[in-house]
Amino acid sequence: MLRPRDSLAAIHYQDATMKPIRRFVYALVSAFAGATAISTTAIADAVTEWNTRSNEIIAAADLATPPANRIMAIAHTAAYAAANAISRRYPPTDPALEASASASIDAAIAAAHRTVLAELVPSQRAAIDEAYREALRTLPDASSMQAGIAVGEKAAAAVLQARADDGATAQESYRPNATAGSYVPTAIPVASQWPRRKPWLMDDAAQFRPGPPPPLHGERWGRDYDESKRLGGKGSSERTAEQTAVARFWEATLPAIYHGLVQSLARTPGRDATQNARLFAAVTQAADDALIAVFDAKYHYGFWRPVTAIRNGDIDGNDATERDPAWLPFIDTPLHPEYPCAHCIVAAAVGVVLQAEAGKGPEPIWTTTSSTANTSRTWPNIEAFVREVADARVYDGVHYRYSTEVGAAMGRQVGALAVARHLRD
Repeated sequence: MLRPRDSLAAIHYQDATMKPIRRFVYALVSAFAGATAISTTAIADAVTEWNTRSNEIIAAADLATPPANRIMAIAHTAAYAAANAISRRYPPTDPALEASASASIDAAIAAAHRTVLAELVPSQRAAIDEAYREALRTLPDASSMQAGIAVGEKAAAAVLQARADDGATAQESYRPNATAGSYVPTAIPVASQWPRRKPWLMDDAAQFRPGPPPPLHGERWGRDYDESKRLGGKGSSERTAEQTAVARFWEATLPAIYHGLVQSLARTPGRDATQNARLFAAVTQAADDALIAVFDAKYHYGFWRPVTAIRNGDIDGNDATERDPAWLPFIDTPLHPEYPCAHCIVAAAVGVVLQAEAGKGPEPIWTTTSSTANTSRTWPNIEAFVREVADARVYDGVHYRYSTEVGAAMGRQVGALAVARHLRD
């Protein structure tokens, strides 16, 4: 079985000075996720409740975004397999998984999440067990509950076994670009082994690998360099108050910020637990595959971030890129290469799945809460949400406009695979 404390340690962010900040951020995730769940209890179900619980547990574990998305995909895939084995609403995802129609779907979903989280987030075992006990406390029928638990545990074990060799535990082997004897920054980039992972939906990590970023001598590079420099700087005088609010909102990257939008749909009246379990399985698999695809491209091209490019604007061979030796981005630059935008690929992949599912009924009010902004935002449609994510990463000073466009295009392709696999009734 997997040993996440050992094998995923290399994926954690390396800058120890950021840990207190991340713990504060993750505490806010828990607080606001809990507030959302409480406010909509009347139309919540076991799937949405366990989504909230699982996001809280993952946040408390101080995991980086890539492994957090992987764990959520495994948990929700197992929950869907278990719920569907009982309800038989859709074609079986695991033909070997048998269940009585009288088994409790709620117990199955709880057992699936608990089994996955206990295996992959062992540092949070006490919180996991407490959440599990609380969930089962409300289930009255002992025989139905035990039957559901058995199905959930069996489904989780099958998914964990299937993903045990997916490459997430591969040795991190990033090689810094250095001249012998010369100092380079010593933080190790995040998830350099992610391109070697086995996807859920794609044929391989490079299936949607885009072409290279624009040439440095060209007009597009100069234009996008200038936009990031003007709007993304820590002390920018051109970034408006609203743009700053958007930038701060999307500084959050853990799965919870996207799952709030999924819950906007999942909590609408008339939906049942199996339907929501399928939706979350599709979304989380799409998000996980999106990160596999984007890290493949990132480490293939190794393109420089704005903080590097703008401080070296005199060496790119482009007269339009004026150097600023003291420029800093609005937020801390993520520890991986720039191209393409990871937030953008995830947003678009999730958006395609949500739009496909929402097309079957009334469109909800799309909303979610950001731990980094301490507030919620709402969008009239999915496209507006995807555009805002792209804008935010330019305003944050960590991406260029073309990178956001390419990331979103990749995400739409990944999302389409999830729709084709899971949402065709």
